[in-house]
Amino acid sequence: MATLQQWTEGHGVPLVQLSVPGDGGRSLAPSAALEPGDLVLALGGDGTALSALRAAAPSGAPVLGVACGSLGALSAVKASELGEGLDRVWSGDWTARSLPALTVDDGAAREWAANDFVVVRKGAGQVVAELLVDDELYARIAGDGLIVATPAGSSAYSMAAGGPILAVGTAAFVCTPLAMHGGSAPPLIVPAQSTATVVVHPGFAGFDVEIDGHDRDLPGPRYALTLHMDRLTLVTFGAFGHGFSGLRQRLLVLDSPRILARDERAKQRLS
Repeated sequence: MATLQQWTEGHGVPLVQLSVPGDGGRSLAPSAALEPGDLVLALGGDGTALSALRAAAPSGAPVLGVACGSLGALSAVKASELGEGLDRVWSGDWTARSLPALTVDDGAAREWAANDFVVVRKGAGQVVAELLVDDELYARIAGDGLIVATPAGSSAYSMAAGGPILAVGTAAFVCTPLAMHGGSAPPLIVPAQSTATVVVHPGFAGFDVEIDGHDRDLPGPRYALTLHMDRLTLVTFGAFGHGFSGLRQRLLVLDSPRILARDERAKQRLS
C-alpha cells in the first residue's frame, strides 16, 4: 500500500477505493465511483481480481491484478513489482486482455459474473433445475445444483465438477451439473449468441446463488444468462495465448504419468 500511495502522489493521480461486496468494510482510501479513464487495481489474489472485474464491468475500466501471494491466473505483477507495473501502464506499455462476462438476470436484478454463476442446494435434500437454451429444454436436473461458467471460469469450479475447459477466446459458455442424482445430462457448451435459462425448483431446505464464489441475494427462481464477449478488460504484459501455460504452471493440467516417467528416464541417462 505504501508503494501505491507513493506512486500516485508522485504522479499526481488520485487514489480512491471502490465499494465491492465482500470487502469486509476495510477502508484504505477515500471512497469514490469509477470515472472514464480510471485504472482499477486488485491487490490480493484471483478472488480479489474477480471482484474488481465485476466492479469495472459497467464502465469497461481496465483491471490490473496485483498478486500479494503466488501469481494467479488474473494477476499481471507481484506486489513487489507494483511500481514497475504502474510505470508500464502509465507509459502505455501494456496489453489489454479482453474477457467475456455473464449477465445474470432474475427479472428483478442484474448481476455480472466473470467466472461463474452457481445454483447450489442449501442443507440436506436436493435442488431441481430446468436448463433451457433459447427456450429449448435441455434437461431437468435433480442434484446438488448447476454451474454456468465463462471460458475463464471453465477452469475453476466447473472443471472441478467434471466440466470441460474452454480455451481463452472461445465464443461459448458451459453449463455443468453438480452431483446429478441419476439421469443423464453431460456438461453442455452453449453458443455465445444464445441465452441459457435456469428455472429452479428448490427442495424443502431451499437453495443458494453464488456469483464468482460469493453468495448473492437473487431469489429468482428463473435466471436468464447471456454471454457478453469482450466485456471485461484485464491488464497484461506480453502475449497470453489460450491460457494453457498458466493451467500447466498451476498444475491444473498434468501430463500422463507414463510421459513424465519417460522424461525422467531421459534426464537420468543424460546426467
